[in-house]
Amino acid sequence: FGGTVLNSWKVVWVVLADDAIEFYKKKTDNSPKGMIPLKGATLTSPCQDFTKRTLVFKISTAKNQDHFFQATHLEERELWVKDFKRAITCLQGGKKFARKSTRRSIRLPENVNLSELYVLMKDQDNGVKELKVEKDKRLFNHCFMGNTVIDWLISEGKARNRPEGLMLATGLLNEGFLLPAGDVSKDGAEKGAECVFLDQTEALYYFADSGFFCEGYSSDEDVIMKEEFRGAIVKQGCLLKQGHRRKNWKVRKFILRDDPAYIHYYDPTKGEDDPLGSIHLRGSVVTAVEYVPDAKRQEVDGNLFEIITSDEIHYYLQAATADERNDWIKAIQSVAKTGK
Repeated sequence: FGGTVLNSWKVVWVVLADDAIEFYKKKTDNSPKGMIPLKGATLTSPCQDFTKRTLVFKISTAKNQDHFFQATHLEERELWVKDFKRAITCLQGGKKFARKSTRRSIRLPENVNLSELYVLMKDQDNGVKELKVEKDKRLFNHCFMGNTVIDWLISEGKARNRPEGLMLATGLLNEGFLLPAGDVSKDGAEKGAECVFLDQTEALYYFADSGFFCEGYSSDEDVIMKEEFRGAIVKQGCLLKQGHRRKNWKVRKFILRDDPAYIHYYDPTKGEDDPLGSIHLRGSVVTAVEYVPDAKRQEVDGNLFEIITSDEIHYYLQAATADERNDWIKAIQSVAKTGK
């Protein structure tokens, strides 16, 4: 989660208190780095102030200070926005915002250890299997169905029957261990006074700290990026690229992204909606080269470099200057080493 301080984005640990948002450098810190009072604040979501960033929302305090936050995926942003809005509304009505003790309202025994249950549920071999599910023209990655969770709780002896399983699953949902993905499970979690877990194949959920993301359209204003476009832009600019079939050189705009590590190239006259191609950089090798095997001498001015992907595809590129070539090589190397 990021907030801006002097326009630099930093990852912070955010806590919603009853009348303020506190943010910490890391989860284990005792004292917050800063606090944003919510009384009289307004919330804008989605916030379009940053063209290069998606999933941003803005909180403007009563004193007209703007604070920007960026979530890692849409579902996460919706959850934060929902709670921030509820807190702001409570304060307007002179009440303090408090998530009510969910344990009592769903009759969950005090001795049930939900975090232990969550760890077992996430076990690679014996836990609940994460799936890719296609639904309403959307693709949900790393999620599972409500009934699967109840089946698992019963088969592992954690619940004796489905109502008891539902009680545990609702506890996990209320405490934020499981999160709703898609409209059916969200309606259950958000519409009524109580947050309800649904024992249905239609209801999708995901683990709070999983790699969950969803591709496709979710609402008019939010197109969720395919995973390869999710990374932060590290570098962009024009380079000459040699075509794979006809070996001619064309100017292409390149955008390098980190985590996941991709470089996309575009026709510079056509804008950035539709890349001509993408190169997955994880495990690739990039080096400066002095010549290209199939190139005609007169087409090449030097400053060449080559990317060889992990599946052995060769891309030959040409920068305008030696410095620019070095910058690109350095940037691609660092992304290829660290990125997913």
